[in-house]
Amino acid sequence: MTTLSPSPEVTVFHDKRTGSLQYVVADPAAKTCVIIDPVYDYDEKSGQTWTENADRILGFVAERGYSVAWILDTHPHADHFSAAPYLKEKLGAPMATGAYVTGVQKLWADFYNWPDFPQDGSQWDHLFHAGDTFSVGGLTGYVMHSPGHTLASITYVIGDAAFIHDTIFQPDSGTARADFPGGSAAALWESMQAILALPPETRLFTGHDYMPAGRDVTWQSSIAEQLATNVHLSRYKTREDFIAAREARDATLPMPKLILHALQVNINGGRLPAPEANGRRYLKIPVDLLSRGSGE
Repeated sequence: MTTLSPSPEVTVFHDKRTGSLQYVVADPAAKTCVIIDPVYDYDEKSGQTWTENADRILGFVAERGYSVAWILDTHPHADHFSAAPYLKEKLGAPMATGAYVTGVQKLWADFYNWPDFPQDGSQWDHLFHAGDTFSVGGLTGYVMHSPGHTLASITYVIGDAAFIHDTIFQPDSGTARADFPGGSAAALWESMQAILALPPETRLFTGHDYMPAGRDVTWQSSIAEQLATNVHLSRYKTREDFIAAREARDATLPMPKLILHALQVNINGGRLPAPEANGRRYLKIPVDLLSRGSGE
């Protein structure tokens, strides 16, 4: 697909705790929007959850008078809980993600020893396949499968804006790690090539920004900027060089501090565990499952 429809209005909400970038993508003329990758707040030290990030989005949508067509996740996140179910409860909008989430569900249901866990993606109202299209008011969106960071990762292209999640970061931060279960540096390379082959006017919006060297948060880049200045893409220009560098780098990285907390929630569509007989909810943490990284 090479023809882009008009530019959507893109509003970003940055969560400093996790470095996550959440988006409201709107057709203002139609008063319609989608929400991408909303964060449900969680503190791993206390086990407390709250809804500050999602409530900011709700306030913005209400202020603008937007109806919400979709609540979208790009993949099951490893560093925050998804607020999609909370927003669906408040807004009535359907939740969707990529159909490839079933592969992640199969992996992690086994890791958590959940043989009866539904692994068919039925936790979402809709599952998108590569090439599927959807509408945001008068804007057209479509879906790309972008594996590598995870098996399930997808990119949403809405008008001239592509939401590239954890595949390519801002140019001074490089590219996503590919060492999570089901990840692949080779698949990540192919996914990045597909994103960078989008029409040159495409605006790229990343899923996280960690503000290296203390700079201000940023979230938008261009294809030309990424090709010329991304610290990985401008240096490792062949598939073989990139894979070698990405795998060497990943071997030194500690796992995200919330990965074992978050995956059990996010493979369940962002739903917290059901309360037990005493009324409390409990997370389940597998021991000695993941590597801690040689550079930790």
